[in-house]
Amino acid sequence: MTQHPTRICILGGGFGGLYTALRLSQLPWNRQEQPEITLVDQHDRFLFLPLLYELVTNELETWEIAPPFTELLAGTNIRFVQATVSGIDVEAKRVYLHNAPELSYDRLAIALGSDTPMAMAPGVEDHALSFHSIQDAYRLQERLRHLEASDAEKIRVAIVGAGYSGVELACKLADRLGGRGRIRLVELGDKILRNSTDFNREAAQKALEKQGIWVDLETKVASVQADSLSLDYKGSVDTIPVDIVMWTVGTQVSEVVKHLPLPKTPQERLLLLPTLQVEQHPDVFALGDSAKCVDADGQMVPTTAQAAFQQADYAGWNIWASLTGRPLLPFRYRALGEMMALGTDNATLSGLGLKLDGPLAYVTRRLAYLYRMPTFEHQLKVGLNWVTRPLRDLLTTPN
Repeated sequence: MTQHPTRICILGGGFGGLYTALRLSQLPWNRQEQPEITLVDQHDRFLFLPLLYELVTNELETWEIAPPFTELLAGTNIRFVQATVSGIDVEAKRVYLHNAPELSYDRLAIALGSDTPMAMAPGVEDHALSFHSIQDAYRLQERLRHLEASDAEKIRVAIVGAGYSGVELACKLADRLGGRGRIRLVELGDKILRNSTDFNREAAQKALEKQGIWVDLETKVASVQADSLSLDYKGSVDTIPVDIVMWTVGTQVSEVVKHLPLPKTPQERLLLLPTLQVEQHPDVFALGDSAKCVDADGQMVPTTAQAAFQQADYAGWNIWASLTGRPLLPFRYRALGEMMALGTDNATLSGLGLKLDGPLAYVTRRLAYLYRMPTFEHQLKVGLNWVTRPLRDLLTTPN
């Protein structure tokens, strides 16, 4: 009887899943230990989510921030399967897929991310747009092009949620629409960017004021209609006309994770050991938005791309260690700071002793994200494109 190679199955191709797979492919497996590594994602492209906002202003192209998995994994021993996960049997160690054969595993990594809940107020599902995927960006682009081609004097956009996503989206939309834009940020709390640093919050506040973006604090969405938005401010409801409502608040784990018979928080996130193994299930690892993680130093790990990027390095190492008889490493999260785009030539950056805003922060942010892109080949292609784009634009500009 021929013994099959060890099978590692990674669910989700975001920062957590893709970078775990790449890390595993780089580790020193000997010939007898070489595993089968399978990466599963419902989409055919990886999305560098922090740069999704640049599609709104046409600063970047889709291929730059969303390269195909087949391109990124070329030359590796990682097999990519495009499919939607329908269920996981942790006892039988099987993953069930829609319209694809089931997969068996010896080690499983769950990195299925999260979704934006769209049932938080009447009318949101029917009339609001989320902003979490390439498809979301395309839908927004289509709506904007339609409105820009119309004879409407003003284009009115309301963005619900004044966290990182809401603030970045508001600034990009204000730059794109210019004088025609009427941008409004709606926030339930008493300040924008509640979880950010004072420096970043103040820089963002200045950018919002400079671009004429209205900010409604302590305001709840009562309902969303096809061409209007009802807002509740301290018990008084006011209905305003609107062309687009963007919904950026709330997160929820995938349905697959919700139904797993594994230890979870009340919010349905998987409970982890510091080694990123699911409690009581040493053959199942999890990272990113799917899991609640307290690191080896006792600090709560945030559900950010930065954290998932760091977790992937440990997850890859620990899966390898668990299969090769080596000790596993407890995850230690290192807060490297935060970056945020505040328009097409403005950003804010704080961390590691640095505090920058304006054009210099914008360039620094771009370079930092270029460094974090998944493969050297893609970094090189994107970097060359960024360097040569000004020259190409100059050559193609009519005299």
